[in-house]
Amino acid sequence: MNEQTLDLEKFLPYQLSVLSNTISGAIAETYSSRYGLTIPEWRVLAVLGRFPGSSAGEVARKTAMDKVAVSRAVSKLLDAGRIERQFADADRRRSILSMSKGGMDIYRRLSPVLLQYEEALLAGLSATDRRHLDRILARLAARADQVGPPTLA
Repeated sequence: MNEQTLDLEKFLPYQLSVLSNTISGAIAETYSSRYGLTIPEWRVLAVLGRFPGSSAGEVARKTAMDKVAVSRAVSKLLDAGRIERQFADADRRRSILSMSKGGMDIYRRLSPVLLQYEEALLAGLSATDRRHLDRILARLAARADQVGPPTLA
């Protein structure tokens, strides 16, 4: 029997997860200490900043977050007055989320800081490296959708 050993440090999903957690954690320190936001709450605000009028389901799809995590974040943001909810006229089950003035203020203050952080991260890459990174990430995302989850034999 030929057993393969998983070299975790070279396993792409692990590498991407560690990188994502490292970067998200560093960014979270900024909005958590200043505004008391969690990562899911910030992601909801970020999606609504880019796509106002999204539903919670649309936020979950755009962020690849679990629907329960999105629902909790939406509830906390509603309670804090950072977002508002309306219901669609045609389908009362579908809620439409938008940022309140307070949520928009946070979004407008944080966005430039986070974009500067991104620029600092990417500063070590050439313009060609950045284009390659963008293409590789897009290709990996598309391929992950095609391949789907692993199956056990």
